[in-house]
Amino acid sequence: MEKPNEGRARVVIENLEPELSCGRFPIKRVIGDTVEVEADVFADGHDEVEARLLWKKDGEAEWQTVRMTFLGNDRWRGTFPVDHVGPYLYTVAGSIDRFGTWRHDLEKRIAAGQDLTIPIQAGAILLEQIASSVKGKDASKLIAWAQELKAQSKDAPSAAKAAKLALTSELAETVQLYPDHLVETRYRRELGVFVDRQKAGFSAWYELFPRSWSTTPGKHGTFRDVAARLEYVSEMGFDVLYLPPIHPIGKSFRKGRNNSTEAAPGDVGSPWAIGSSEGGHTSIHPALGTMEDFQYLLKRAGQLGLEVALDIAFQCAPDHPWVTEHPEFFKKRPDGSIQYAENPPKKYQDIYPLDFESSNWKGLWDALKEVFRFWIGKGVRIFRVDNPHTKAFPFWEWVIKELKAESPDVLLLAEAFTRPRVMEQLAKLGFSQSYTYFTWRNTKDEIVEYMYQLTRTQLREYFRPNFWPNTPDILTESLQVGGPAAFKSRLVLAATLSANYGIYGPAFELGEHLPIRSGSEEYLNSEKYEIKTWDLDSPQSLRPLIAKVNEARRNNPALHGNLSLHFHSIENPMLLCYSKRVQNAGSDGGDNTVLAIVSLDPFHQQSGWVQLDLNVLGLEAAQAFEVEDLLADQRYLWHGSRNYVELRPQGIPAHLFRIRKHVRTEKDFDYYR
Repeated sequence: MEKPNEGRARVVIENLEPELSCGRFPIKRVIGDTVEVEADVFADGHDEVEARLLWKKDGEAEWQTVRMTFLGNDRWRGTFPVDHVGPYLYTVAGSIDRFGTWRHDLEKRIAAGQDLTIPIQAGAILLEQIASSVKGKDASKLIAWAQELKAQSKDAPSAAKAAKLALTSELAETVQLYPDHLVETRYRRELGVFVDRQKAGFSAWYELFPRSWSTTPGKHGTFRDVAARLEYVSEMGFDVLYLPPIHPIGKSFRKGRNNSTEAAPGDVGSPWAIGSSEGGHTSIHPALGTMEDFQYLLKRAGQLGLEVALDIAFQCAPDHPWVTEHPEFFKKRPDGSIQYAENPPKKYQDIYPLDFESSNWKGLWDALKEVFRFWIGKGVRIFRVDNPHTKAFPFWEWVIKELKAESPDVLLLAEAFTRPRVMEQLAKLGFSQSYTYFTWRNTKDEIVEYMYQLTRTQLREYFRPNFWPNTPDILTESLQVGGPAAFKSRLVLAATLSANYGIYGPAFELGEHLPIRSGSEEYLNSEKYEIKTWDLDSPQSLRPLIAKVNEARRNNPALHGNLSLHFHSIENPMLLCYSKRVQNAGSDGGDNTVLAIVSLDPFHQQSGWVQLDLNVLGLEAAQAFEVEDLLADQRYLWHGSRNYVELRPQGIPAHLFRIRKHVRTEKDFDYYR
């Protein structure tokens, strides 16, 4: 066995966190976050060690560094801020802390009453060695200290006096500025962080079909129709307008209403059957308008604080231009015909899937990348990707890196309701956000367990959940049978458990709940296959409640993230209680703490005693505090950890409390009398 290049490097660095797949994939953060890094850093013998966290934006030559904090049992922690969109690198370095070792030994010698003459002289020599690699005022200070130690180390009384100088914090802090890099250990890998803009971490999505937004019943809606009524969406407080595919829809094998295999005259087909003689993935359905109309919608959305997200569905109708231009992009049956999409027993005769094992896979990859680049060039920066789990992982890893290199602010939402490892892999490959299993998590135990996975395991480093209570494809049983109370509680859960959430509207706020048949999650008269007429002014609409929920989200930084989520005990299994808290983030510079209590029973009144973890909330046991219900505009004075709540399905089956630590004036006390 050959000797190492540097055998004097005695420090070991292990168990660094966070690290994904042995450093292959970057973790995720958004602008303004801090990255917290821990590692085991230790050495043989009794010498002290020091650990440094190093970081830089990818491509920079110089590392920035900060001394890590010792946690105990050889564990160290450090943090660094990220303030630019794009990739960062980080790693950990460790070395023998010779000055720290000398200082620590000196303290022990003093405690034992030993002679300090020789140790003080050794310390002076050590300071001279450190000063030799330092420039400026600090070099002069170190040399002066060394000389003073030498001068006072000639006898025991003066050495004792010198020891006081040696143990001053100013000396230690100065030395710490100049770690010895000559013989240090670097962690074996440089790890990555990709920093997204803030909307990757906090967003509220609203999905609508533009063709259903005409004010004339039955008439095909346009981009201009959507733009004219867009205040409806913005006033509810959403910041992402998500549109299903806007491309020409195939005519061959077009699906009819309720997914029938035979289309009647006038049936508009599914937007996910992309492509016809009118164009493919870079074309617009003529009935929706022109590219100029689309650009007008983007502009109007921006004026209202909305950003438009487009659906990217990499599949083709039988009359998509690629079918004739690139037949090698598709799988063939034994008889030579192209294989349509199937997920037995489901059949999608109107869709041809792409073949990622094509002999021309490179050409296919390039063509798909150009679809993204085309719409990015038109001003789109958010994409919801349909069924990415049915496309090759290597493609996603390549194309997302390519897109991010050109446009680091691009965000991609993975619509992949599939196996956990597959969903996780897509997130590692670079998808900014991910659909989740929240849609089917209904009981207290299911919700608590799932949120634990998302916020307390390694998933927290790279998997950004986006909670949807409904989609055009999914009408859960709870919404089918639970009535308005189910819609209300699922709204509050989605919007407050997750910093990213969305709804498919107006079906959601209008309580669309009829399935095509018992046991199915498909809507009766699904908007996927027909133009709908929605009564946006219905008095039964949940529009006012949605606006309140989104206002609470905007105004409370605690709801802008997921990692502070904490579940509190409540004796009733039909009530769920949880909080989120961020420190030094309130409007007054104090903490911002939100406490949610949600009924999981859409049929009956539920009540119980909540047992709050006061330490988590930053409260003291004897302290009275105010809880302000942001949904009902009511305030209550609570005392201590145990407090009573009751919720009725006829009203709002949830409390969303903002906690205020102090009742500040006599007038405030009068409010509760």
